[in-house]
Amino acid sequence: MKEYKSVCPYDCPDACGLIVSVDDNKVISVRGDRDHAFTRGTLCPKMAHYEKVIHSPLRLQYPMKRVGKKGIGEDQYTRISWDEALDAIVNNFKETIDTYGSESILRYSYAGTMGVIQSPAADYFFRRIGATDQDRGICSPAKQAGFRSVYGDTLAIKPQEAQHSDFIVLWGMNATATDVHILHDVNIAKKKGARVWIIDTHKTYTFSQAQEHIIVKPGSDGALALGMLHIIHRDGLADIDFIKEHVQGYDELVKDVLSDFTPEKASDICGVSVERMTEFAHAYATSRAPFIRLGSGLSRYGNGAMTCRIINALPAIVGAWQYPGGGLLSSASGSKFVGKDVMQQAHVHAPAKRLMPMIKLGEMLTNPEEVGVHSLYVFSSNPAITAPNQNVVRKGLMRDDLFTIVHERFFTDTCKYADIILPATTSVEHDDIYNSYGHYTIGTGYKLIDPVGESRSNWQVIAELAKRMGLEDTFFDLSERKLINQIVRTSIRISKVDQDLILKGESVEMTVPENYKMDFKTPSGKIELYNPHDVEPLIRYIPPYGDNAPFWLIIGNDIRILDSSFCELEFNDPELMKLRIHPEDAKMYNINDGTEVEIYNDRGSVKIKAYYDDEVQRGTLVTLGVWWQSQSSDPHVAINALTADRPTDQGWGSTFYDVQVHIRNLS
Repeated sequence: MKEYKSVCPYDCPDACGLIVSVDDNKVISVRGDRDHAFTRGTLCPKMAHYEKVIHSPLRLQYPMKRVGKKGIGEDQYTRISWDEALDAIVNNFKETIDTYGSESILRYSYAGTMGVIQSPAADYFFRRIGATDQDRGICSPAKQAGFRSVYGDTLAIKPQEAQHSDFIVLWGMNATATDVHILHDVNIAKKKGARVWIIDTHKTYTFSQAQEHIIVKPGSDGALALGMLHIIHRDGLADIDFIKEHVQGYDELVKDVLSDFTPEKASDICGVSVERMTEFAHAYATSRAPFIRLGSGLSRYGNGAMTCRIINALPAIVGAWQYPGGGLLSSASGSKFVGKDVMQQAHVHAPAKRLMPMIKLGEMLTNPEEVGVHSLYVFSSNPAITAPNQNVVRKGLMRDDLFTIVHERFFTDTCKYADIILPATTSVEHDDIYNSYGHYTIGTGYKLIDPVGESRSNWQVIAELAKRMGLEDTFFDLSERKLINQIVRTSIRISKVDQDLILKGESVEMTVPENYKMDFKTPSGKIELYNPHDVEPLIRYIPPYGDNAPFWLIIGNDIRILDSSFCELEFNDPELMKLRIHPEDAKMYNINDGTEVEIYNDRGSVKIKAYYDDEVQRGTLVTLGVWWQSQSSDPHVAINALTADRPTDQGWGSTFYDVQVHIRNLS
C-alpha cells in the first residue's frame, strides 16, 4: 500500500489536503494531511470515507442513451460506446447550430469539482462554438459584490489570523458543516481567552463552539449591523484616527443613514433587543482585535450584497484592520495565485453570443421560442435538484425538443432527463490543481487509480468534442499534466521554488505581501463606505423580497451532505428530510409532533413531517439539506420547488433563503 497527497475537490472553502492510501488500484482510506497549512490533519465527516464515494456500486461506468421516457429511472437507458455517445452529441450540436444558431446550445455546470482544470474545462470550447454562456452566479456573487464595493481588490485576510484575535464573530457561518478547519484557529484563540459569538437565523451544529449567540430574523443581518454602527458611533467607540486616515464616507454614513437608523428601528427589523444589540456592539468595539468570519447564506436574500457591505463596514469603523488578528474574512483570494486564465484562454478573443444567469435556467428552458435553447450540456451539477424554482426547471427538462447531455459520476435526478449520459471520473482518477476560496494553500491532485469503468474526466470529454467539432486549436491537444504545468509556470505571483514544490505534489501556502491587510486596493486607496462607483453609493438597509406567507423557510446545512453531493452514500436514517417548528407555532395550526404537513407558496409545495423544536424562532421553519428526490419526504418534488429564481440586489446571485411559505396539517 502506498500513500499519496491529494486535495478535496468539493465546493467548500477548506479545499483540504488529503493523504490517500492506495493498494492494488483501489483507494483504501483517506485522511487529512497534517502538513497542510489549513487542514492540519482533520477531515469533515463527508470526506472521512471518500473511498466509499470512489468505489460506490452506484457509480456510472459507461455511456448510455435514453430509449424510454424522460423523467423516469435508469431502466429507460441502454449502454452504448463512447464513439456512439460522442458522435450523437456532435451531430446534435452541428444540427442545432445549422437549424437554430449556436446560441441555442447551453452549457450548465458549477462546482461538482472545484479543480482549476476540471471546473472550467468547457468554458473555452463553448465560447469557440458560439454557445450561450452562463454567469456562474448560483452561489454567492452578492457576497463578493459586497466586499468589492467596500474593499475593491484588496487581498482577503488569512483565516489563520483568527488565532490572534480576542473577539471572534462567526456571522452566518455554520463552520462545523461548511468551514470546519477555521475552528482550529478559533480554538487556539479561545485558549488565549478570546470570546466567540455566533450570529445566525437558527441554532446550528456550530453553536457549541461559541460562548454567545444571537438569532436574527431571516434577511435582517444588515439591520443588526447598522444598529451596531449607530451604537458604536453614538457611544464614542469608533476609531476616529483610523477613520480619518483610511476610511471614505464615514461622515456621510453618520449624517444620511445612522442618524435615522436607530437601535430601536434595527431591533424591530431583526428581532434582537436593543439591550442585546448594545451588548454585542460594545463587546465588539472595545475588543483589541475583533475578527469576523462571514458566511454566504446571508447573501442569498434579495438584499444580500447590501447586507454584506454593511457588515464589512464594522471592522473599518473600529480600526480592526491595523491589529494582528483583526479584520473580516469574506472569501479568500487563492484564485489570484492560481486562476482560470489558462483554461479559459482569456487572451483569445471569442466572446460568448449571450450570457445566461444560472438562476434563470428554468425560464431559459421553458421559453424555447423566445430564448431558443435546444441543446443542454450538464456537468458538475445537478440542476433538477439544486437549481431554484425547481418545478419550472423540471418542466423545461421534460421538453421533447430539448437534447440533454449529462456527464456525471452517479445517476442523479438530472440524469433522468438526459438523452445521453456520460460517466465521469472522481478526483483521484484524473489530474488537477486546486486553489481555495477560504485560505491561501495551493495543491495538486494527481491521478492515483485507473478510472472506474469507462469514466472520463471533464477535460478529456471536452477535448475530444472539440476535435470532433473540427476546432483546429492545439490547446485541446494538451494533457491535464501539461495544463497543470502551464498554469503553475505562468503564475507570476508564485516563486520558482514554490512552483517546483506544487508540481511535485506538495501543498504550498502562498506568501502574501507584508502589511497586506492595510493595503486597500480601491480607487481612493481607502475603505469605501461611500463608493461613488456603486449603484448604491452609500450603505443603507434594504429589506429582502419575502413572499406573501407567514413563515420564513430556512434551508440549512446538513453535515452529511454538501448541496446534493454525497447523497449517493447510505444513511442510517429512514427520514432524511424533517421540518423543525416552534411548538407554539405548531399549535396555532393544529400540528402535532411528527405530523405530516404541506409547506407551500406560489411556486410549489412540499410534503414533509414537522417536529417540535423550541429553539427554532417563532415565524420560521427549519429543514436541513438538499436531498435527491429518492430521499425527499415528498415523492414528487424536493425542497427547491419552493425557492425563487429572483436575483440578489447585485451580482445576479441566487436567493435560495429568501423564501416564505404557508403550512397546513395533512393528517
